[in-house]
Amino acid sequence: MPAFTFEKISPPVPRGPVAPIEQKQRGVIVQMLDRFVEARARRAASQDKAETPDRDPPPSK
Repeated sequence: MPAFTFEKISPPVPRGPVAPIEQKQRGVIVQMLDRFVEARARRAASQDKAETPDRDPPPSK
């Protein structure tokens, strides 16, 4: 006779839908990435403006 036995334990039952939580987290991550991209685009645009002269260069002699 065995000294011990193993009891089969079933996995926990999911309590709620998993998909909306993942979508919400993805939405937050996408918003953060959008902010970074927007800031980078602004920075690149301001650097392009600074490099481009506003006036025509003086005529050469």
